[in-house]
Order: sequence, then C-alpha cells, then structure tokens
Amino acid sequence: MFEISRPQNMPRVLIRELNAGHAEKIRMHFKNLGSEDRLLRFGMYTSDEMLDKYVNTINFHRDAIFGVFDNNLNLIGCAHLGYSASNLVINSTAEFGVSVSAEGRGKGVGSALFKRAAIHARNTNIKVLYMHYLSRNKVMMHIAKKAGMSIEFSFGEADAYLTLLPSTNNSIVAEAVQAQVADIDYAFKKNIRHSKSFLLNAFSFASTK
Repeated sequence: MFEISRPQNMPRVLIRELNAGHAEKIRMHFKNLGSEDRLLRFGMYTSDEMLDKYVNTINFHRDAIFGVFDNNLNLIGCAHLGYSASNLVINSTAEFGVSVSAEGRGKGVGSALFKRAAIHARNTNIKVLYMHYLSRNKVMMHIAKKAGMSIEFSFGEADAYLTLLPSTNNSIVAEAVQAQVADIDYAFKKNIRHSKSFLLNAFSFASTK
C-alpha cells in the first residue's frame, strides 16, 4: 500500500490539472524534447507528426493530464494518467507516463507529478497505478523504486505496479487544496507576465516619442 505524503527537504512544486485548452502547450512541450527524451517517454523514436497525433487523441474527459509551469508559463513537466475504457466501469488500473524538459530537471518535478497523479488515481477509486517504461529510463526507475512499486523486467523494458490506499476525506481535501494553490499560482504568474508585457510596451511607446 502507498500513502501520499509531501517529500522532505524539497522545494514545493505546484501542479495544475490540464484541459483541452492547454493542448498547444502540451504539444510544444513534447516537441521541445530531444530524440532521446522522446524515446524514454514513449518507448520509441517519435516524430513531430506522431506527437501531433498523440496530443490530438488525448481524451481530456476520461484521462487526467497534469503540468508544471515555469515563471514564463512554459510547460516544463507533463504527466498523463490514462484510464482504459474498461476502467470506466471497473476502475481498477490507471497508467502513468511523464516527461520533464531540460529546464525542469533536478527540481523534483517528475516525482511531484507522480505523487499528484497517484493521489488523483486514489481519489477516483483506482486500485493499481501502473507504469511501462524502458529499463534504462533512470527517472522512471527512480520514481518506481522510491514509491516502493513492484517492478518486472523483460527484454529491456519494465513494468511497475503500485497498490493504492482507498481514498479518504484527507486525501480528497489534500488534492483539492493542491489544485487550488496551483491555480492561484498560475493566475499570479499570468498577471505578472501581462504586467511586464504592458510595461515593456508602454516603455517602447514612450521611447519613440
């Protein structure tokens, strides 16, 4: 069983749940990944066209997509919690995939996205969180081992399974608070960005006079 807890001695990483309105930011995030990072994320070499198709087929109503934004509102980390069609009835297993841009590395973004996805899965009655990845993917391996997942290896690939605790009032409130704080933070960054843009435009206009 896995209990969600805040990591010790780690900067707070604020995570937003994304919707269809963020599709272009998600697309840009994936396309900014290098070929090796694309391989580690999707298990195969992935072209821009394949990434377009992937983003176009994300079911935002069924699945859960989570993201971490920098101060310029660039998406530096993105996680996909996928629910199969059968799980809409059974609600037994969900699959987790994650990618972190070079700018977001070393900040605990991947682990934070995993914890956010795990608490969401738990609160939506998922019993097992599943990850499939290349065994040389050090980030996913670190996440799996740190979470105490059961790991099976086969021909250079790995499957990791984590049994989740049932949801509680505390886990539901914790997710709601995380979501609200992340939304406030995003709105604050957006306002700061607009203010900077306004001041720059005003300065440019004044300098031309």
